[in-house]
Amino acid sequence: MSASLSTPEPRIIKGINWIGLYTMTKKEVRRYMKVYFQTIVAPIVTTVLFYFVFSMALGGQGRGIEGVPYMTFLLPGLVMMGMAQNAFANTSSSLIIAKVQGSIVDVLMPPLSSGEILTAYTIGGVLRGLSVGFFNVLVMVPFAHLPVTHLWAIVLFSVLGCTMLSLLGVVVGIWAEKFDHLAGVTNFVVMPLTMLSGTFYAADHLPPMFEALAHANPFFYMIDGFRYGFIGTADMPLGTGIVMLIALSIALWMLALAMLNRGYKIRS
Repeated sequence: MSASLSTPEPRIIKGINWIGLYTMTKKEVRRYMKVYFQTIVAPIVTTVLFYFVFSMALGGQGRGIEGVPYMTFLLPGLVMMGMAQNAFANTSSSLIIAKVQGSIVDVLMPPLSSGEILTAYTIGGVLRGLSVGFFNVLVMVPFAHLPVTHLWAIVLFSVLGCTMLSLLGVVVGIWAEKFDHLAGVTNFVVMPLTMLSGTFYAADHLPPMFEALAHANPFFYMIDGFRYGFIGTADMPLGTGIVMLIALSIALWMLALAMLNRGYKIRS
């Protein structure tokens, strides 16, 4: 007695593939959590070292900026700098490793749209950046005075800053063909822009030309807004920073989405 075999029909996913999106996002989170000593602990150690080096060098001299002690002014900048760098590192490293190892096919084969892939990578980078920021603050609470003036600004600029850097990491990760390309962008673009974004100083204390250059740096606005959430003062109007960060994030999203749709440097 023979049984009739029917050909299985392909599954059609309408709308958003929520299961696939959740699974890929979970993969990205588990990827950095599996090596948490490198992805979470190491950035915290870097922030603590920066803080205590500056504290020993300047903290005892009664210096102040924007009406607050210098170390209180410095710490939010250090925290935001760590968040931004790690959000960028998460997406860019994930993509370049997948491309070099050839496992990028495991991302392209499942029934995920380019928007869903981009969303998963971006959320993974944002969560790593926020994790680094949260634990940085938690570790520094016993050693530093860090008032919370506007919680909404802390949350908003944390998310906007990490989102922008995550999307930038996706663009760079797709573009890069080897680790040297990624290291070049990290060392000559991301690091200088974060270091020269008002992390260690107030932009209005600079000469006019350098102040204008600081205000042209988009990284300045995420640090300025984030710091405002703690100390209650900002160099520039918060609305300007919010609009700039959202506009840049939208532009990077569209660029990354176009690259994924074309399969730029990720499909042979």
